[in-house]
Amino acid sequence: MRTFLVLLAGWLAGAAILVALSVDRGSEAHAAPLPVIARTNAAILVPVLGVQADALRDTYEQARSGGRAHHALDIMAPRGTPVLAAVDGTIRKLFFSRGGGLTIYEFDAREERVYYYAHLDHYADLSEGMPVRRGDVIGYVGTTGNASADAPHLHFAIEVLPATKEWWKGEPVNPYPILTTPASTPR
Repeated sequence: MRTFLVLLAGWLAGAAILVALSVDRGSEAHAAPLPVIARTNAAILVPVLGVQADALRDTYEQARSGGRAHHALDIMAPRGTPVLAAVDGTIRKLFFSRGGGLTIYEFDAREERVYYYAHLDHYADLSEGMPVRRGDVIGYVGTTGNASADAPHLHFAIEVLPATKEWWKGEPVNPYPILTTPASTPR
């Protein structure tokens, strides 16, 4: 019984410390936010239904036309496979471009990052400004834009948004290490 009480007291003390550290202190100084990757990977989902994290390949630094780097992850899947919202957020832009074809720009709930889904075959029932939850079907894998007709895939990118929230001016972040952590595995 004494061991149990010691363990219980330790657990309660630890819980009290965590609560004390999480209380809003108004105008007091706060520690700098955690890096993007550390805050993101606990809540992100591999955005193609049925694709496991261990099946992903890092295509972020691959060379593309014009000497540019890819700065995205290509997730291969059969045409028509559901594309899922990677995080809770808001659909900010539905767009067609020559390179990306049918695309979706999703802002996370804090409007800190934008998630870009491209080469979609078609959209799910979506509209700009619509809130989405992690795992909601938002589109379907395809080959629109400059994707090869015989290689359906989702082009998936993450960018840190500037203060102006201009989705086309974000700072790229490699999705591969974020998606390949154990917390990212679809459940």
